[in-house]
Amino acid sequence: MKRIITALTFSALFSASFAQEIPQLGNVLNREKTSLNGAWNYIVDVQEEGYYDYRMNPTSWGFFLNAKPQRPEDLIEYDFDKAPQMTIPSDWNTKDEKLFFYEGTVWFKKSFNYTKKQGKRAILYFGAVNYESYVYLNGKKLGRHEGGFTAFNYDVTDFIKDGENFVIVKVDNKRKAQNVPTQIFDWWNYGGITRDVYIIETDEVFVENYNFDLNKANKNQIFFSVNLNKKTAGKNVEISIPELKIKQTFSSDRNGVISGVLNVKNLTLWSDENPKLYGVEIKLGTAVLKDEIGFRTIETEGKKLLLNGKPIFLRGICLHEEKPNGGGRANSVEDAKQLLSWVKELGCNFVRLAHYPHNEYMVREAERQGILVWSEIPVYWTIAWENPGTLLNAKRQLSDMIARDQNRANVIIWSIANETPHGQARETFLSQLSEYAKSLDSTRLISMAMEVTSAANYHNKLQDNMNKYVDVISFNQYIGWYRDVNDAPKMTWEIPYNKPVIISEFGGGAKYGYHGEKNQRWTEEFQENLYKENVAMLDKIDGLAGTTPWILKDFRSPRRVLNGIQDYYNMKGLFSDKGEKKKSFYIMKDWYEKKKQDWR
Repeated sequence: MKRIITALTFSALFSASFAQEIPQLGNVLNREKTSLNGAWNYIVDVQEEGYYDYRMNPTSWGFFLNAKPQRPEDLIEYDFDKAPQMTIPSDWNTKDEKLFFYEGTVWFKKSFNYTKKQGKRAILYFGAVNYESYVYLNGKKLGRHEGGFTAFNYDVTDFIKDGENFVIVKVDNKRKAQNVPTQIFDWWNYGGITRDVYIIETDEVFVENYNFDLNKANKNQIFFSVNLNKKTAGKNVEISIPELKIKQTFSSDRNGVISGVLNVKNLTLWSDENPKLYGVEIKLGTAVLKDEIGFRTIETEGKKLLLNGKPIFLRGICLHEEKPNGGGRANSVEDAKQLLSWVKELGCNFVRLAHYPHNEYMVREAERQGILVWSEIPVYWTIAWENPGTLLNAKRQLSDMIARDQNRANVIIWSIANETPHGQARETFLSQLSEYAKSLDSTRLISMAMEVTSAANYHNKLQDNMNKYVDVISFNQYIGWYRDVNDAPKMTWEIPYNKPVIISEFGGGAKYGYHGEKNQRWTEEFQENLYKENVAMLDKIDGLAGTTPWILKDFRSPRRVLNGIQDYYNMKGLFSDKGEKKKSFYIMKDWYEKKKQDWR
């Protein structure tokens, strides 16, 4: 059934798309592949001449043709081979100082040699390109992709050649009202090919994706589903989990789906304290796809959050996908390890990956370290609620996020929005996203970061009609920063829903090393006192199941322009961008240590 849902979803969203785009492949990191990372030539195209002027002079102007003069008198006003180079994956804002604030079009070109193999298909994979991309191989258009934080791929078997090839990508990160995210957001709009690029090799019939889930009602059973790329019946697939002494063969149905139940004994469940992963192998013909998968359950019971049937408190933190030390977009295992080392220092067992799906290295490394994950799509602030194309875009990003990480045990919450203003159009839009997410994955929890909409006489009441569409009530509050400075001790809270509560954001800004009185903005003492008062206030909230203060480290934002303090950084980090601990860090660390002891 899951294979049918996936196929119908892709067809419905992209019935007018180019034929070569195929559903996102799962577990790309462990497939047979050739990396196209490294040096790419690039041309900045402020007026998009390389695209639009092609219509006027199609024999030479289109940059995607990678044209060369054939005669001395030929006029071609571009040359990728003479253009500068940029290391991919990366962002152009931090790789070229002239492009620090740039929003527009940049063309990228990579030449590479390839040897075609008999009976093999070639798939061109992009981990992420921000925001809109047009992809060409050897001058032929493969397709267009919209969305800056999810993967996409094309079957290029009929386009790739033996010998030298070139791929060209037109990347445009201009903000638009109908985009997801929309025109205004509070993080840096890093442009470029920001994640890995691969040529993936598969057999003619291959495993497209799969999922393994523990049966909540019977911990001795694992449900599984394997989707083939073609609707082919009678294909034998062998499932092996050596440590559990499982090796069984199953046959595909007419939809190319293999599904069933694996009976297991003495299964060790994945948890934050014991992040156990099992080696899993899926064999189709001679091809073997390997993964490491953990098994656990996540549920709610009234106002309790249950991991493997036991109440848990989520000691969390928010973070953006940004390298330390002004390094731009994070995109490597090393980046993930560095950021998560700070998360662990704080005493966290949970991260909110804001405000978009982060790269796969981050999710997998967090899983290995026992860090639970909230993963979110960038439906942020005021989206074009009544635009059908915007809804389709959000659905595509949601389905791609789920398709990539559906086997990661640490991902427990799919978030569909952040701080969206109330209204009927918003509720219609978000309710469809919630129902869509549940249709794709019923094993995880749905949430969104709401806002408190009623506050009077120091009494705060959460009122949001979306409460019935989420499993966990989450909301952002900035008492002590954007409102009610020094009034946190007076606050009371009313959350009239019998569901667990996560405070998805709270906090305030401080410049590391800037000291003064506790009532002086931007000092570490101000931020420290704000955190002291907030954690004392949060302790009084009935049903509090976790918090994710804003944010792990300072990060770049064009909205933050105060010279000498912000300098285009959001300064709400518990760490500076360089990894220096502010005084507020120790308040949260001590509070989380107490929570850890209380919840043992």
